[in-house]
Amino acid sequence: MTHDERSRPPVHALLADGTTACIRAVRLDDHSQLRGLYEEMSPANLRLRFFAASRRSAVQAADRACAAPRPGYRALLAESKDQIIGLAEYERTDEPETAEISLAVAEGLHHRGIGTLLLEHLVSAARADGITAFTADALAENHEVLKVFADLGLRTARRFDGPELRCTIQLEEDETYLTAVEARGSTADVASLKPLLRPGSIAVVGAGRKAGSVGRAVLRNLRTGVFTRQLFAVNPSVSSLMSVPAFPSVAALPQVPDLAVLAVPARALPTTAEECGKAGVRALVVVTSGLDAAEAHALLTACRRYGMRMVGPNCLGISNTDKELSLDSTFAARHPRRGTAGVAVQSGGAGIALLDGLSRLGLGVSSFVSLGDKYDVSGNDLLQWWECDGVTDLALLHLESFGNPRAFSRTARRVTRRMPVLTVDAGRTDAGRRAAGSHSAAAATRTMTRQALFTQAGITATRTIGELLETAALLRSQPAPTGNRVVIVTNAGGAGVLAADACAEAGLALPPLPADLVDDLLDVLPEGASTANPVDATAAVTEEQLKNCVDRLMRHGGIDVVLVVPVPTAVAAATGEDLVRALTGGPARRTRTVAAVRLDQALPVRLLPATGGGSLPAYADPQAAARALAHSVRRAQWLARPPGTVPALAGVETQHAHAVAETWLARHPEGGCLDPRACAELLACYGIPQLPWAWAETENEAVSAAERLRGPDCRVVLKAHWPGLLHKSEQHAIHLDLQGDAHVRAAFRDFETRFAGLLTGVVVQPLAERGTELFAGVVQDEVFGPLVLFGLGGTATELLADQAARPAPLTDLDVHDLITSPRCAPLLFGHGGSGPVDLEGLEQLLHRLSRMACDLPQLVEAEFNPVLAWPGGTTALDVRVRLLPRTAHDPYLRRLR
Repeated sequence: MTHDERSRPPVHALLADGTTACIRAVRLDDHSQLRGLYEEMSPANLRLRFFAASRRSAVQAADRACAAPRPGYRALLAESKDQIIGLAEYERTDEPETAEISLAVAEGLHHRGIGTLLLEHLVSAARADGITAFTADALAENHEVLKVFADLGLRTARRFDGPELRCTIQLEEDETYLTAVEARGSTADVASLKPLLRPGSIAVVGAGRKAGSVGRAVLRNLRTGVFTRQLFAVNPSVSSLMSVPAFPSVAALPQVPDLAVLAVPARALPTTAEECGKAGVRALVVVTSGLDAAEAHALLTACRRYGMRMVGPNCLGISNTDKELSLDSTFAARHPRRGTAGVAVQSGGAGIALLDGLSRLGLGVSSFVSLGDKYDVSGNDLLQWWECDGVTDLALLHLESFGNPRAFSRTARRVTRRMPVLTVDAGRTDAGRRAAGSHSAAAATRTMTRQALFTQAGITATRTIGELLETAALLRSQPAPTGNRVVIVTNAGGAGVLAADACAEAGLALPPLPADLVDDLLDVLPEGASTANPVDATAAVTEEQLKNCVDRLMRHGGIDVVLVVPVPTAVAAATGEDLVRALTGGPARRTRTVAAVRLDQALPVRLLPATGGGSLPAYADPQAAARALAHSVRRAQWLARPPGTVPALAGVETQHAHAVAETWLARHPEGGCLDPRACAELLACYGIPQLPWAWAETENEAVSAAERLRGPDCRVVLKAHWPGLLHKSEQHAIHLDLQGDAHVRAAFRDFETRFAGLLTGVVVQPLAERGTELFAGVVQDEVFGPLVLFGLGGTATELLADQAARPAPLTDLDVHDLITSPRCAPLLFGHGGSGPVDLEGLEQLLHRLSRMACDLPQLVEAEFNPVLAWPGGTTALDVRVRLLPRTAHDPYLRRLR
């Protein structure tokens, strides 16, 4: 452990019971507390830890942990409220990739996940240090520590050595381990949110006497919403507010509230939060806005010190409509309607719009959280809460920023298999991103990156709040379609045309009806009906005929969705027919997706109650209906796919790659683009194919290299190089199709003349055979981590922008999507009769590029352009890799924001 490691900032994380622990490196001044940690252990626990009950072991252990930094040793401790509650250590053995570990947890604090959390952080640190295995000795009777090792999710082997067990733990991060960490994190997360979303008591701090104050509005909503548990106000000027008992301070309350809602001025927030923490408050909702940097830091520090979860600041508040709780601690104008939709928003205005829309639809909410500036509680936390609350069956998000996108993606992929998860894709434009950044004080996310995350995680991303509500109405009321085949039924031909255009534009299919179905429909429809798609039932259709038509369509196996467009006519009015009743009078829950378009409807979307229960979504606009149906189809397709897997790759030399990056950055501490030799060495570590090449710094070297590399057609390519050169074609820094020594010499001299003072050398390569030019690359996003891009390559890459993207690490399904999504995809599968390219080689290249991006945090950008693909192979022709000095960050390590 070095001095730098001791000065690293602490990390806060949740224990199994929802309380917070601080994980940090051991400092010299921890000696007395560490000695006390061991001295307070029972003789039995001392024997299990040291194989003897000697009290001298306590001093020796504290001396060891607090000794001067030494290579190969690391110690991490856990503390809660400034008290050390656990210690984990490792020290390298004679085998350089193996370290021996030890673990200690404070007396009386077992079974709270302290040891497991410490080990997770120790595993992450060890991996970064190049350690691949832990060893540990334990008495065979020490069942608790053996269970901790076994439950980590890592491959563990045991070997008896007398009364002791020798455990060897392999530190490979695979899906089993990540799933185990994720499950532990979810349990801790849900436990930490109970004081927030199911509090036994609430105090509103800053509830004023003025009718227009925010604190008073929150208190009024809690009171008029009939909060069923203890409610207090904190105001030093009165003894009662709105019939709620008031007290001068948090410390003066007759009992410690689980939740405190803070509506005090920004300058008073740090002191108020500190007071809450000292009193034992478990959670805060901070509605105050306008904090400066010092106030924000002090507020979050108080929350971390005392283990309080926090929503906000700058938020609308929270609600939980559970009838046994009836919690509404918002300052919204109306109470939310009880229902089953979970809602999390950063914007208070978006939150009010969603609450009103869900109430109007009759869906209501289970719980609502206005995240505001999102210092702590995030959308990821809420997804895990809704997954376990037993009520929520629909999750709606309006997020302007992301804290830990890779953890969010894993959580969303799990949750969205149980319920639809919808979001508004806010900040799609430069102006929108600037507004999101200034509004939520968080980093705005690039559109392509965000959309790639949503697609990978199975999240339904809409463009507006209205579209979100329209889609939620369909997903909540109708079964998922099994495909995208839509049949439109109408009693007015023009309305059918509008609906057909909308469906086609949304990517839905309108197949012609098979002969057997045509005959079936003609039996029940009036004379003159058209059974093309759309089906024109004519103005003469009756309620019964329309019902029979829809029912027969529903029974046919070649149809996935029926969209009915009933137009009110004088004919129907004269006979008292209600065509809408033909849809709502049948079974409530049909086996196929059904929706209606009512062009005379005032509201954008309504849920029409069915006589047998359930409801039918009705839209005022065919385009709204088509958008919602398309979202439902995409969700069904995502659910039908098996979860992807990240394949194991042969021939990857991760440690060598780290050495290449570190060596280059040691020579170029400011970072930059690798030279061709370092670039080739790095790609070789991952088995990424490159065309043979040679480096030449003189004319004669270029000629010699060309003689060695010439292929059967005796032609080579010369590419100029100097640091900072980006686009060779634009700079005319490449000569193609060079035959013979004279051409090579002439090309080299041309570079020397035109690029005098810049040129550092040339790359010589054989002329590549014909193939499809593609682009593959990586961009390391500051928020999202590495993003892999793929699409059409060559000189038109930027102009045509025909690219798809997915966050790394790539699964097999991600790679399939990358290859098939761009518009150029048909070229790869033999369009034009040329035969498919080397798809397996292309898949391997993308997987290996993904692995390189995940392994190397210093890799901020990589561009393979072009990648040449042909039936016989795949190779990168031109490669640019840019590195910056960056520290590895484990995206899956459990920690609070």
